[in-house]
Amino acid sequence: MARVFVYGTLKKGQPNYKHMINTAKGLAKFQGRGRTAEKYPLVIAGKYNIPYMLNIPGTGHQVAGEIYSVDDQMLQFLDEFEGCPEMYQRTLMRIEVVEWEGKGGVGEARAAAEGVVECFVYSTMTYPPEWVGLPYHDSYDSSGKHGLSYVLRESR
Repeated sequence: MARVFVYGTLKKGQPNYKHMINTAKGLAKFQGRGRTAEKYPLVIAGKYNIPYMLNIPGTGHQVAGEIYSVDDQMLQFLDEFEGCPEMYQRTLMRIEVVEWEGKGGVGEARAAAEGVVECFVYSTMTYPPEWVGLPYHDSYDSSGKHGLSYVLRESR
């Protein structure tokens, strides 16, 4: 099992969460809520209002999201879904645990108790330079006050 941190449309209550609970795509077990240990710019960009975490450590905000434990099948699905490695790149990042529900081995319990876990995160290093000038968010909600509604793939 691998640990994945999601900060956008794959979170509970967001437009693509359905994929996280579709066992035909693999297993994803909710472990808890967290935020990036470092600051990153989280922007909403493109004509479909997609949330992107730009891989510029030290800029922006600590980004809030959810921590999941996923099997290899779900990880492969997420790589395809996220357009990895062209659109997003899957990298390991340190995530501060805000709330932990995960049940696992001693190592997992220790990591949660220490308050930081390593997770795969889909961020991007391949973005137009003007995205750096977009507003930075510390969390994402597709129907947030930013007014930039996410456009589902099936509606594009």
